[in-house]
Amino acid sequence: MVLSGCASGDSESGPTSTVTVYATPSSSSPSASSASSSSPSSAANPALAASFQKVASGTGLRVGVAVAPVGEDSKATMVFGDRDPGVAWSTIKVPLAVAAERENGRSDAETNAIINSDNASAEELWASLGTAEEASAAVTAVLREGGNPDVTVPSQQLRAGFTVFGQTVWSLPDAATFTGHLPCMPGTEHVVSLMGQVAGNQQWGVEIMRLPKSTAVKGGWGPGVDGAYLVRQIGLITYRNGARSAVAMSAVGGSMSGGIAALNAMANWLNQNITALPRGGCR
Repeated sequence: MVLSGCASGDSESGPTSTVTVYATPSSSSPSASSASSSSPSSAANPALAASFQKVASGTGLRVGVAVAPVGEDSKATMVFGDRDPGVAWSTIKVPLAVAAERENGRSDAETNAIINSDNASAEELWASLGTAEEASAAVTAVLREGGNPDVTVPSQQLRAGFTVFGQTVWSLPDAATFTGHLPCMPGTEHVVSLMGQVAGNQQWGVEIMRLPKSTAVKGGWGPGVDGAYLVRQIGLITYRNGARSAVAMSAVGGSMSGGIAALNAMANWLNQNITALPRGGCR
């Protein structure tokens, strides 16, 4: 078997653009080893950085989050915590589903791959795109369209027992940038709709936020080669006025349940700081 890994009312006062903000972990933080010394200073918003660091330290895991405004020119403008690029796991099923629907139309496999994160259905979508090389090119093209010029989907299996596409290396800023582009890309309405209907195995992270008008997510999870378990999510937050924010977040640690708890903690932090989140819309 091949595995892939894996409210009501809000304040309308939020920024339409932001500066890039990084939280640099202290040496005692689990994410200290992954902090880049060349990253911009958290002085751009020290209070927000400090509040994130408090939440991050409390999880006991290596965590990170990136946020982008939705729009045709979307780019992650708020990044906190862990910036080590990890593999996409089942979050890559979103661009895979977009590529497959464009090529072959809507299908039960597409629905099942997004709503239930079903791996066999995702493999069916991959196979529908032709050879492994053709499938890789098709999904990579969707990522390029979504503002990810440097992310390439593999065409060969990199880890025995896991899907080819699930091992795509996808940093949080790149994932948030793609998610920010997603609603503005042609032929993505159905996939975004499915992300708003995910089953219980993905109802965590952004899904638990109380303030947005609605949310849409895709989760991914799986064990690293070092044994550390990675849980990650991409999501869209829609506000009452129609503006949207795109989020990508991850937690690396000991278990699936621990990773979910960490992402829920970050979602609560996002909820508490919702007016600070970059937001936008499609032209």
